[in-house]
Amino acid sequence: MQTGQKKIDQMLKTILVVDDIRENLEVIGGVLQSDYRVRVANSGQRAIKAAASEPRPDLILLDVMMPEMDGYAVLRELKANPATKEIPVIFVTAMDSDQDEEFGLALGAVDYVTKPIRPAILLARAQTQLELKESRDRLQNQNTWLEEEVRRRMAENELIKDVTLYALASLAEVRDQETGYHLQRTQTYLVLIMEQLKDHPRFQAELSESDRQLIAKAAPLHDIGKVGIPDEILLKPARLTPDEFEIMKTHSKIGGDALAKAAQRVLDAHPDDKKDAESQGSLIFLDIACKIAMHHHERWDGTGYPDNLAGEDIPIPARLMTLVDVFDALSCKRPYKEPFPMEETIAIIREERGKQFDPDVVDAFVVLQDQFVAIANEFANTEE
Repeated sequence: MQTGQKKIDQMLKTILVVDDIRENLEVIGGVLQSDYRVRVANSGQRAIKAAASEPRPDLILLDVMMPEMDGYAVLRELKANPATKEIPVIFVTAMDSDQDEEFGLALGAVDYVTKPIRPAILLARAQTQLELKESRDRLQNQNTWLEEEVRRRMAENELIKDVTLYALASLAEVRDQETGYHLQRTQTYLVLIMEQLKDHPRFQAELSESDRQLIAKAAPLHDIGKVGIPDEILLKPARLTPDEFEIMKTHSKIGGDALAKAAQRVLDAHPDDKKDAESQGSLIFLDIACKIAMHHHERWDGTGYPDNLAGEDIPIPARLMTLVDVFDALSCKRPYKEPFPMEETIAIIREERGKQFDPDVVDAFVVLQDQFVAIANEFANTEE
């Protein structure tokens, strides 16, 4: 019996009755107690405390005229507290002028019942507000569930996208025999150098938090064009001849063109999605990936490839990728060379300031060089 009664009690809605006169509390409580769990408070301060404690009331019946803290002040306090602001409040008062009622409703009360109490009216008003609250709560729970589901699915989509990107990028790496941690190292270097430059006047407009996230995700695709290079050149365990090197150089344009075509196909297939935030993000990502793949072999002095871009004409993501890619190439073993010592690698990077690399990017690297070395050691290829 006790267990059954407890379940019934848990199902009952809780109503907090607030009045400074004991007889009024007894009368109103007597009307409600057969259908609801009734709590009482005989002052404004006690009402505020009771409203914020468990079991949290589903409805508050609030007297207006009370000493020290009247009902209007209590309502203001309740509405100011996130824990109690959604609890519906019905004013129960002897003040029966239209002006009083309008004032109470303007403060946020949901209804206004005048004394002396008419039990049937009070019960009907209370039931109506409780049903409305239940509907609001149900709708809020549904909205919360939907928001969580959207977040979950977006995270799932991001995970799938990331896995796809790494799988795609790894195809080029496997064919090039650049095994180990090349993608992870270059991406980590890039994140470091972007963080260092994010507030620099020349870079801050293109290195917002969202920009940095997209650039980091696009970085593994920088050599995707190598899938279009013949095996006899890509896998040659010796230095390339001048003619072979010219063919190898085409990988940047192959990759850039492929990503540009992918972006255009997305637009052509979904012309109505261009204004959608997620689609916009995907297109921006593809644009960044295209710039990195196409231009990460350009040089600050204009002698790079494929377009001989110079200085500020080289997109910022590509300028950053150029340095981290060269650092990794110098410091790691390749089929045709042994790794350069770290001191020599750093010296070469510094020597190329204003030649191969943007001077400010080199300056950022110099600040971070010890961290670059630590990352290189942590993710060193096992075959080195």
